[in-house]
Amino acid sequence: MAEAVQFPVEQQVSSGGVAYRQGEGGVEVALVFVRFRGKERWQLPKGLVDTGESVEETALREIREEAGITTKLVAPLDVIEYWYVGHSHGQPVRFHKFVHFFLCQYVSGDIRNHDPREVIEARWAPIAEAVKLLAFSNEKKLVRQAQGLLTTPPAI
Repeated sequence: MAEAVQFPVEQQVSSGGVAYRQGEGGVEVALVFVRFRGKERWQLPKGLVDTGESVEETALREIREEAGITTKLVAPLDVIEYWYVGHSHGQPVRFHKFVHFFLCQYVSGDIRNHDPREVIEARWAPIAEAVKLLAFSNEKKLVRQAQGLLTTPPAI
């Protein structure tokens, strides 16, 4: 029987956000359509934390780059954790990934100004449609969580 291959483990930290605005029909969320490893999917804007950057700064930067809009932080949402196999310096590696997500309110900009090297398309979608379009169940959960925060009146 063959032995299981043991890859070195590296930790990765990313950050992103549920960017929202008030549209004519209610709250809308910014989604990005990307191609990764030959597969296309709708997802929330997110990316790796740069050296010296906080997870909050990364969330705002990634939303600006991938969705073309400027936002401001409203609240932390959750940290998604998962494992995947990829390559680092040309060698196979098991990545232990942590993605910090924040609720972020639209300030300015146009989603047509997304980075075309990273994103095929960016769009505003009503929350219910966003949940249907998103590829990952954990991101669907984040959008539902954001919806709850946005529709719950503040306590007096």
